[in-house]
Amino acid sequence: MNNLVAPPPIVGLSPYAGNFTNLELTHLLKRTLFGVTKADLNYFNGKTLNQELLNPTAPLPNPPLKEYAVGNAAVPDNNIAVGTTWVNDMNTDGTIASLRRGSFKKWWVGEMINQDRSLREKMTLFWHNHFSTETNDIGNAQYVYKHHQLLRTQALGNFKTLTRAITVDPAMLVYLNGQSNTKTAPDENYGRELQELFCCGKGPESLYTEADVKAAARVLTGWRNNATTNSSYFDITRHDTTNKQFSSFYNNTVISGRTGNTAGDAELDDLLTMIFSAQEVAKYLCRRLYRWFVYYEIDATVEASMITPMANLLRSNNYEIKPVLSALLKSEHFFDALSKGCQIKSPVDLVIGLCREFNLAFQPATDYTTNYGMYNYLVGWLTNMQQSIGDPPDVSGWKAYYQEPQFYEIWINSDTLPKRNQFTDTLIVSGYTFNGKKLQIDGAEFAKTLSNPRDPNSLIDDLTAVMFRIDISAASKAQLKKDILLSGQSTDFYWTEAWDLFISNPLNATNTSSVKNKIRDLIKYLMNLAEYQLA
Repeated sequence: MNNLVAPPPIVGLSPYAGNFTNLELTHLLKRTLFGVTKADLNYFNGKTLNQELLNPTAPLPNPPLKEYAVGNAAVPDNNIAVGTTWVNDMNTDGTIASLRRGSFKKWWVGEMINQDRSLREKMTLFWHNHFSTETNDIGNAQYVYKHHQLLRTQALGNFKTLTRAITVDPAMLVYLNGQSNTKTAPDENYGRELQELFCCGKGPESLYTEADVKAAARVLTGWRNNATTNSSYFDITRHDTTNKQFSSFYNNTVISGRTGNTAGDAELDDLLTMIFSAQEVAKYLCRRLYRWFVYYEIDATVEASMITPMANLLRSNNYEIKPVLSALLKSEHFFDALSKGCQIKSPVDLVIGLCREFNLAFQPATDYTTNYGMYNYLVGWLTNMQQSIGDPPDVSGWKAYYQEPQFYEIWINSDTLPKRNQFTDTLIVSGYTFNGKKLQIDGAEFAKTLSNPRDPNSLIDDLTAVMFRIDISAASKAQLKKDILLSGQSTDFYWTEAWDLFISNPLNATNTSSVKNKIRDLIKYLMNLAEYQLA
């Protein structure tokens, strides 16, 4: 894949002033949504793009449903009816929790497919990767959903506010042992990751010390969970009330030990004020945002022209995310030719993008059993491609966003590329059937939505415009046209005549089958090209 990408552009955060064509709109929406439909393009055409994207108007989605059956008679899960939500039922049985965690993942796939036209879904996944947790380690499904709702509701809010909420979130208190962190046995897990992965990073200017990790752990002693109320609380009897000394990286700050029921909140506020005063916090988050939306390589030029001004903007706006995202997504750097088609699609971008861009037909919301079954099929593919939503590999998140020097290239290997091709082949050739309903790309129906499908040149141009960010050559298109659409013939009329007959007389079985098979074969071939893996 390396030969398909170039180094980052040299332009910076200044607003893009060039022509804003359908190509620029598609680039913007491909990076901010999971796949782009024709309806999305029509909706955003002529609108104030960043205002629409950064300010969701759709309500938050309804919670996941009980769509599972419990085979173990000892745990029948009779507290709630099938088809109602389980998120407020504080059941702690392990079998039921496992089924609910599965339900959550299916539901989340459905929400990405049915996303609104804003950054909320993409940023929810961003924060899931940033504040990485694993549902299997958390166990409690109600904690899992509550954690997800926190990420979703604050996805476009304030970084510092979100970090505070994450620190005392029940799921995080389980995942990084915060609920076991006491004055007699301080646990350094969260205090370490708060600095190393969540706020300061591991860059050369991030010079917090091992003593800072230990001091942060002592600040955070005393927080516990209550599974009955699905909430966390502070227990002063488990809290270290002594003063906590920090290093010169934090200006030798001393956080005063507190007593009383408000001690936990007061010391946590002091800790975050101290951490967020470090210049490296804003830079670290902006590098993460840059790698999520633009490209993985951050050289000295990008650091100076993009990361530093973005960080300054983040600090000057008291760590509000929207101003930074707005500037980034309006910038000449973002719309530079070198920024287009330079990412390798994540499995989520590939799987969800395919479902949305080819208008795959799911069932009405009332048939939630079938939909959840289809969503589960997609969850399985995401897992096979090494992006199990809800369960990243570890607290660092997916390696594609931090592992030097490969970054996104980690998504493509001898195991995952054949699985990507198998997934796309299946969805265009045979589909997936659940409850008697089929999930499949209907290539001929999709072709009808394009500008001029009776012209084989327009058909191929329109398909590649939907599917590729880096176009293939005119010679390649000509060969595809001749080999697939024209069956080796030399005149375009061969296809035009077949298409016109398909439209006027679809009951002509021989011609209809031929047209559908040719479009199927064309889409299948395009999906197997390297260009389809680029975003």
